[in-house]
Amino acid sequence: MPRHLSLVAAIAAFGFLVACDRGSAAGGADPATQGPRAADDGKLPFAIAEVATFDEPWALVSLPDGRMLVTEKKGHLQLVDAGGQKHEVSGVPTISYGGQGGLGDVALHPHFATNHLVYLSYVEAGAGPLRGAAVARGKLVEAAGGARLEGVQVIWRQVPKIDGGGHFGHRMKFGADGKLWISSGERQQFDPAQDMGANLGKVLRLEDDGRVPADNPFAAKGGVTAQVWTLGHRNPLGIAFAPGGQLWELEMGPAGGDELNRIVRGANYGWPRVSEGKHYDGRVIPNHASNPTYKAPAISWTPVIAPADFIFYTGKQFPAWKGDIIIAGLKSEGLVRVHITGETAREVARYPMGHRIREVDQAADGALLVLEDGTPARLLRLTP
Repeated sequence: MPRHLSLVAAIAAFGFLVACDRGSAAGGADPATQGPRAADDGKLPFAIAEVATFDEPWALVSLPDGRMLVTEKKGHLQLVDAGGQKHEVSGVPTISYGGQGGLGDVALHPHFATNHLVYLSYVEAGAGPLRGAAVARGKLVEAAGGARLEGVQVIWRQVPKIDGGGHFGHRMKFGADGKLWISSGERQQFDPAQDMGANLGKVLRLEDDGRVPADNPFAAKGGVTAQVWTLGHRNPLGIAFAPGGQLWELEMGPAGGDELNRIVRGANYGWPRVSEGKHYDGRVIPNHASNPTYKAPAISWTPVIAPADFIFYTGKQFPAWKGDIIIAGLKSEGLVRVHITGETAREVARYPMGHRIREVDQAADGALLVLEDGTPARLLRLTP
């Protein structure tokens, strides 16, 4: 039996109404409704079809013609057609692979249909053991000999580079105003998240070529400080715009305290001074309620779900989910659905997939595209 069919059979047999980690609410969410659940009849509300397999995939983006670009951490960018055939794109920048680092996110310029610009985030080497995330863009060119990126230019770098292999963040999204938003992790160093002389532990806002918009909250200060939109983030692995244009951010907490945050211009979200989790050695961190100076998450999870990315669902195939957040869960090994009401958030369901999930995206027809984590890892298409 094919792997995806055996998974569906297992789901039907066991119902998958297992007890999952319960989220703890913040920011006005109702704890009594926090319990995750699958569909009422115990079955997953979607069929699962395998599209292709990859070696440590990290992100994907759909092209206007329905094909996809998929990144693999070791430095490969794959162009995938509707039938699941892969064609490697050449011209990818040199990456530094190891730990949580490697080739990361992929995004299309808002005017990709005419300028063919593709944006990649990745980890690059510095002097000695130092490493840091970067963002580059190049033009996707296709010819009889294959696909390649031309004119690749680095438009952003983490400052400073740090020795270590974790918490790069480096998710990207374009806003409706054409600005490029980047999540930058604090590199497991704690303090840089509050240091305005570094762009680590921040959510950043740039022009499409890496320049700093004049209306950024700290633009007058110059340097990397001018890039900052919000600060006090730990390991931000997801950013997405709600249908109305509001930006939200998702980050991993320490031992507990994964956070979903509504992003407010110039706000400080508190890491490492406050958190809904604890240090790994058990030391207590004051929570957000102890210091209202710092903006509290709309929802937090203890035990953690280990979020990897998320989207706001806007399609037609799952009408009951319209406007909800769909989260890719690593430790939680499935999808987590969250309903947003104004500034509050409430988890409404979990859909176990039996595998760590690295990425979730929405196809043009409203199907969900899901990337498993690791090797081999499948790209799955979910439909009702």
